[in-house]
Amino acid sequence: MGLTGIQIFKLLPKTNCGECGVPTCLAFAMNLAAGKAELEKCPYVSEEAKEKLASESAPPIRPLTIGTGDYAVKVGGETVMFRHEKTFVNPPGLAAMVSTDEDDASVQGKMDRFKAAQYDRVGLTLRAEMFLVNDASGDAAKFVGLAKKVSDGTGASLILKSDKVDVLKAAASELKDKKPLLYAATAANADALGELAKEVACPLVVKGDGSLDSVAALTEKLTGMGLKDLVIDTGSRDLKKVFEEQILIRRAALKDKYRPLGFPTIIMAHEMADDLMNESLVAATFIAKYGAVITMSDFQPHSLFPLFLERLNIYTDPQRPMTAEQGIYPINNPDENSPVLVTCNFSLTYFIVSGEIESSRVPSWLCVQDTEGLSVMTAWAAGKFSGESVGSFINKCGIKDKVKHTNIIIPGYAAGISGELEEELGGWTISVGPREASQIPKFLKVWKP
Repeated sequence: MGLTGIQIFKLLPKTNCGECGVPTCLAFAMNLAAGKAELEKCPYVSEEAKEKLASESAPPIRPLTIGTGDYAVKVGGETVMFRHEKTFVNPPGLAAMVSTDEDDASVQGKMDRFKAAQYDRVGLTLRAEMFLVNDASGDAAKFVGLAKKVSDGTGASLILKSDKVDVLKAAASELKDKKPLLYAATAANADALGELAKEVACPLVVKGDGSLDSVAALTEKLTGMGLKDLVIDTGSRDLKKVFEEQILIRRAALKDKYRPLGFPTIIMAHEMADDLMNESLVAATFIAKYGAVITMSDFQPHSLFPLFLERLNIYTDPQRPMTAEQGIYPINNPDENSPVLVTCNFSLTYFIVSGEIESSRVPSWLCVQDTEGLSVMTAWAAGKFSGESVGSFINKCGIKDKVKHTNIIIPGYAAGISGELEEELGGWTISVGPREASQIPKFLKVWKP
């Protein structure tokens, strides 16, 4: 990007109104410089500044949202080629296809599996978000009915796919409040679908003929019509070629600032493989490189769960550990006589420890101290889980008002802080718990204040 944050800041109104979503104009300018915000978010920027900043302030890959509510999928907005450079921010949406030529039992089965395939992991819910509704008959009423059935029955975000403009228009008009993704504008129907997308204010897929030049020509035409929320399908279905195209699109948008390719992409995995297992391999490939929406023929737990984990790992900030919120967590309905344990706020540690306490069925208080996402051993070695820091946390967190005993249990790996902690807490007894979380239930069952 040509202008720095400070250079952009000089062109902003400096009102610090906060209406752009960040508290100061300087913060907004920094976001503009990093490609994380759009100039139109500022209601007070001058026309002169707009002219100077228009080409500089747009994110290199257009961010957009498909759907509404809990299953809305935000895609695009990426600023790096590789996650270790900074991070990937918007995980791809996963969709299964239902078609108007399927029987009711098949459709209902996919809907049921969509709702069932949800997994809790380190405090997050892993699940799919979307359905691709395919028009196989050209019957507008049937297509609209199927789309409404899926939307009402699951709450999922929708991709509406039809080769017939009138059929797609019927469904888009009926479901425009759900903000579905419309599939797909081609060289033959770009004018009609461009007008439809503007009319219903929904994002639109641009489908090329297998070349990036054809995609660029279409995006330039549609942006010239005033459309901004576009998603790219190059039209290719060969795995090697699609892989190469995804890299070229990302590089062109980020490195070369080539606006016609600065949009998120959709991967039609169900059209690139002949069975669900191979579809899953295709999906896994493009979760990493660089699909924003990935479609499959079905939702099956054995296919979805590995994809959920891959997506979680790739779209977790490598520079920022996953953390639990600092505070007091009551487990198994504790009272004033229940044991008090303390641990760090590294998410994995918190969920393992809390899970073991819960399985013990011993009512307990778990005090989670902010260690900046470090594990107990690492935090102790870094001085972030010391007698002083733990003592200060215990004195301020309010646990003393919840129990009448004066005993606290620290992790076995932090036994070295017990003496300093006794001095900090003045009168409290420090018990050293087990080194391994698996031993917590046995320890708690014989604990006495």
